[in-house]
Amino acid sequence: MISRIDRKADREKRRRRVRNKVMGTTERPRLNVFRSLNHIYAQVIDDERGITLVAASSLEPEVKGKIKTGGNISAAAAVGEQIAKKAITQGIKRVVFDRAGYLYHGRVKALAEAARAGGLEF
Repeated sequence: MISRIDRKADREKRRRRVRNKVMGTTERPRLNVFRSLNHIYAQVIDDERGITLVAASSLEPEVKGKIKTGGNISAAAAVGEQIAKKAITQGIKRVVFDRAGYLYHGRVKALAEAARAGGLEF
């Protein structure tokens, strides 16, 4: 049986491997996803300047009103729509997707597809 520590360490290895290749620029910032057991978070980051341009999570009032709980696929889709809306208002249309070591499945996939549907290009 795989312990929680082993899974966390494996995700951290995948995250570091991906981050060596994925870099957000001013023209094409990085869309980072973090998921916890109860919530999901997304940030659009310019790595050249080291700043977060836009952020959204399942804790925000705009998203929280639409969802029943923050840790499911519908919450992830709502966060994806919200991050796309905020990014487009800031003039950001193209991003690189950083799944942060998580598998592209379930909540991470739902967030990415909702962001694409909202107008972001990966």
